[in-house]
Amino acid sequence: MTQAEFVPKMDAPFPRLTSDEGLVSWLATTDHKKIGILYLLVTLFFFAIGGLEALLLRVQLASPENSFLSPQAYNQIFTMHGTTMIFLVVMPMLIGFGNYLIPLMIGARDMAFPRLNAMGLWMLVFGGLLIYFSFIGGPAAGAPDAGWFSYAPLSEKPYSFNTGMDYWALGLLITGIGTVSAAINFIVTILKLRAPGLTITRLPLFVWMMLVNSFLIVIALSLFNAALVMLVVDRLLGAHFFQPGDGGSALLWQHYFWAFGHPEVYIMALPAFGMISEIVPVFSRKPIFGYSVVALSTLAIGFLSLTVWAHHMFAVGLAEPANMAFGAASMLIAIPTGIKVFNWMATMWGGAIRFTTSMLFATAFIVLFTIGGITGVMFAAVPIDYQVTDTYFIVAHFHYVLFGGTFFAVMAGFYYWFPKVTGRMLSEKVGKWHFWLLFVGFNMTFFIQHILGLEGMPRRVYTYPDFPGWAWMNQLSTVGAFVIGIAIAVFLWNLWISLRKGAIAGDNPWEAWTLEWATTSPPPVQNFDRLPPVRSRRPLWDVAHPEDPDWQHPEGRGADTEPAISMEKNKLGVSAFLLGEANFFLLLVLAYLILHNASATGPAAANTLDPLRAGLNTLFLLASSFTIWRAEKAQAAQSASGRIWLAGTILLGALFLIGQGLEYRTLFLQDVTVGGNLFGASFYTVTGFHGFHVLVGLIALTTVLVVSLGKKAKGLPSRGLAAVALYWHFVDVVWIALFAVVYLGIYL
Repeated sequence: MTQAEFVPKMDAPFPRLTSDEGLVSWLATTDHKKIGILYLLVTLFFFAIGGLEALLLRVQLASPENSFLSPQAYNQIFTMHGTTMIFLVVMPMLIGFGNYLIPLMIGARDMAFPRLNAMGLWMLVFGGLLIYFSFIGGPAAGAPDAGWFSYAPLSEKPYSFNTGMDYWALGLLITGIGTVSAAINFIVTILKLRAPGLTITRLPLFVWMMLVNSFLIVIALSLFNAALVMLVVDRLLGAHFFQPGDGGSALLWQHYFWAFGHPEVYIMALPAFGMISEIVPVFSRKPIFGYSVVALSTLAIGFLSLTVWAHHMFAVGLAEPANMAFGAASMLIAIPTGIKVFNWMATMWGGAIRFTTSMLFATAFIVLFTIGGITGVMFAAVPIDYQVTDTYFIVAHFHYVLFGGTFFAVMAGFYYWFPKVTGRMLSEKVGKWHFWLLFVGFNMTFFIQHILGLEGMPRRVYTYPDFPGWAWMNQLSTVGAFVIGIAIAVFLWNLWISLRKGAIAGDNPWEAWTLEWATTSPPPVQNFDRLPPVRSRRPLWDVAHPEDPDWQHPEGRGADTEPAISMEKNKLGVSAFLLGEANFFLLLVLAYLILHNASATGPAAANTLDPLRAGLNTLFLLASSFTIWRAEKAQAAQSASGRIWLAGTILLGALFLIGQGLEYRTLFLQDVTVGGNLFGASFYTVTGFHGFHVLVGLIALTTVLVVSLGKKAKGLPSRGLAAVALYWHFVDVVWIALFAVVYLGIYL
């Protein structure tokens, strides 16, 4: 059996938008392939803006005591550059690749939740535009200027008077919700929609790493969203979570931000690792060395990335045991990361390497990311971190990890998968010009910054004195930045001319082995007409080489079976969502425990809360968990009583909200407000967001009930009810924890 026998031929190259109707179809699409392409187009747009901002920064720093940019303008552009590249370019660009490729690589027709997929894209667009609207947003306009990390109290109202920080926080909340929705979609798609025979141990490594990455997104983004919520409450409602002068804690923002910020580094790196793990074997003509080790090391990286955040905070004066623990964890995470580097090198060793443009970028990635990783391990040593933490050495390290690392991997991915997406080849001649210009320009720009940092040049400053050597090194760095700009222009030119006149690619121009190459280029709407049998990690190799298939070799076969995931996809999606919400509430509860007694002004909890009234509300929610359980039982028995039990659940939930509203009214009359003291701020924030979750649950329950009353309905919809019931039980469990901490905790 040959590939031609089961794969349809390509009918036409990449479809072009030639009418208004075609444009509308793209804007309203739920097709994962179009959404993936739109993600890439949106991120390329923001990449161009972020790149221009970087050039402005480098022009300002090209000479000592320069006045090209004012201090305020520099801080704004510096903040917007970092925010743009991290939140609007790198992370969503990788999501775009995942959107396009994952269903193809697992033999699925689409993502598990196509409409949710489209929502994530447009939340990125809306959130990104909202952040940039800060430049022109009203009389107090001005872009955020507290850095992409927005350290408190600099990001608080007394120090950032314009509305830029408000737009920054709200915009990132919106894009964060879209990112979490994409991660949930990836989790459910990978776990539930794989082709027959494609077990977990046979997944392409890109898919495997996107799966781990998606869990990391759900966990880490929820932490950041909680911090952003508290910042918004501070700025818009007059609270003081992060203002030390009013009892708040600036250090708390750093803990919350970096608890997200360090996993975020790996959120941007793991998909890049997956790309390299697909590209290197194909152009080395060898299977990946140590598949299982690469996969398991990904799990280790995902777990350890959640434990190392405070190495960003060694200079703030944490206790010595904390410094030692986080330093050890930071060294430990280098082990699974280093394993991947050795696996890629072992894959190349002895292989028949083809140095296509894609392989050049992949090879450069290994070199540059290793440099960034080695300098990163240096920061695990607290004395070294003390010396370089606020210098340009950090800037160089960070860019070697994310630009020399992730972005070079993304470029490798563009050249590798462009033929599949468009049906045409990118020009190899122009591509090599692109590679060498980018490689030289990148190292000109950032390698010298290691030396600048060791010589003491501080980061986050808009100018610097004319100290010996600083001027020429900054000038070299600025020239390198413009070489990078030329390289990107060459890449965009390559995209343009190749879309119009590129050589026809065919279905599998690289003779690759995973399922995305088992369909036409570009793929049809349904992705596949037929699939090859999947009995190993390289199904197309098995088809092309029936005399020596991978499924005959244990090292390439993988497991034939795995434990079945019995949970229905809607319920699985809600479970993934609740994992993030649990972390969100955990941080709000921690803030309450840490801060609610921090301010001596205003009414205290012991004088204002009424545990008896809250206990009655608690009984309402506990009873609602029973009634929705009864509704599920009735639905399973196809009993008409299910609607009555569901209506009872809605009534009990409504009584809870009414009771909470009456409690808030009483507290307001006692002058307990969000801006009064930290008890009021933390109390209203944590209980208010729980009330919002109850309201969302009531809307969902009412929707299920209304659908069940339709003419064609035969009782309660089982899948919808199961998913909403799981959410409702979670809301009830959270309230029990809040009741114990907030209302009963006042007696401790």
